[in-house]
Amino acid sequence: MKILVVGSGGREHALAWKFAQSERVSEVFVAPGNGGTALARNLTNVDIAVMDFKGLSDFAIEQGITLTVVGPEAPLVAGIESHFVALGLKCLAPSADAAQLEGSKTFTKNFLARYNIPTAQYESFQSVGPAKRYARTLGLPVVIKADGLAAGKGVVVAQTTAQADLAIEDMLSRNIFGEAGSRVVVEAFLPGEEASFIVLADGANYIPFATSQDHKAIFDGDEGPNTGGMGAYSPAPVVTDPIASRICRQIIEPTLAGLLDEGIHYTGFLYAGLMIDQTGAPSVIEFNCRFGDPETQPVMMRLESDLAEVCLAAVDHRLEGHRLEFSDSTALAVVVASKGYPEAYETGGVITGLEIERGSEVFHAGTQLTADGLQVSGGRVLAVAALGDSVLAAQQAVYQDLEKIAFDGMHFRRDIGYRAIAREANLIDR
Repeated sequence: MKILVVGSGGREHALAWKFAQSERVSEVFVAPGNGGTALARNLTNVDIAVMDFKGLSDFAIEQGITLTVVGPEAPLVAGIESHFVALGLKCLAPSADAAQLEGSKTFTKNFLARYNIPTAQYESFQSVGPAKRYARTLGLPVVIKADGLAAGKGVVVAQTTAQADLAIEDMLSRNIFGEAGSRVVVEAFLPGEEASFIVLADGANYIPFATSQDHKAIFDGDEGPNTGGMGAYSPAPVVTDPIASRICRQIIEPTLAGLLDEGIHYTGFLYAGLMIDQTGAPSVIEFNCRFGDPETQPVMMRLESDLAEVCLAAVDHRLEGHRLEFSDSTALAVVVASKGYPEAYETGGVITGLEIERGSEVFHAGTQLTADGLQVSGGRVLAVAALGDSVLAAQQAVYQDLEKIAFDGMHFRRDIGYRAIAREANLIDR
């Protein structure tokens, strides 16, 4: 079978890398891809933009593509699934109706409330004054979210009233996120530990992937503004087997059932960003209608099952009876960003030191192959991922390899996995 992966980030590189390992797959194309997928011998870049639905579907027809897998959120929300299905093409992507779970936080919060799925107290606003007044009723810290797609950056956890007011004004009055911030959700802060729980669904059935945890803040210690993600590891120790069962029972299953009640068959990856409190109770922070980035990188490192086989089964609505197998090892990935990210960032720097031989993998995101070599073309540039017998071992392997990589202005966190490593140390001390 031939597979087309739509997207250009680290998530798409990791998915394409895993698809290419399948004995059932003869070719993997990535549109438009990046510098890393351009260099990979078993992947082929295709110069078609993610929002060029006609160009993508024409290519799929011409090449006899068996399955198209869509990585980023924008084409999902814009309805790429219906475009492909209308042409008789198999496309692993939730419909535009289903993708509202990511495209509108107001839609998601209202949906969660309708089906009694645990989440934080909230209200949605389009006017500054009422939003500020409601934020004051929730106490501090308080969370301000742009309603629409903001590349993972439209969330502010305000520690002071002044920060909350500024975030509301930035989104509603100053339009820093454009249309995505024309409405805001103001919600109570949930204490606990975050985790990512991702499943593959075929409408009625689903299979879970390994758990993971990412680090959103730009600086060590989870300080600074939110990003699309600065690193991740799998599994997430906070999600024990009993808690995973609780997540399935209280969140995943009622979500899929609720969508079916509303005539929406959810087919594709469903990402639940969760907060786990001290009692083990999960609450939904957000839904994404795709695989997470950078969670994809460590999860794919651990995946031992044939990804192509289960993705095709999902599109054909025959997931029942399938399951996924994962390595017992821990995987950890650290994202390398360009100077200035997540605000205005530098591009054009030449990247060196990518000849890694120890078993780590480098998944590219904001890179492009030019006559001068591999250059920085985005805010999040690449991620280095490794397996280890423990979180600490995986972390040490990644940071040793990162010392070899260089470009002007490169930045990465040096504490990815610190919560899990502290847990490991406590277990050893006992």
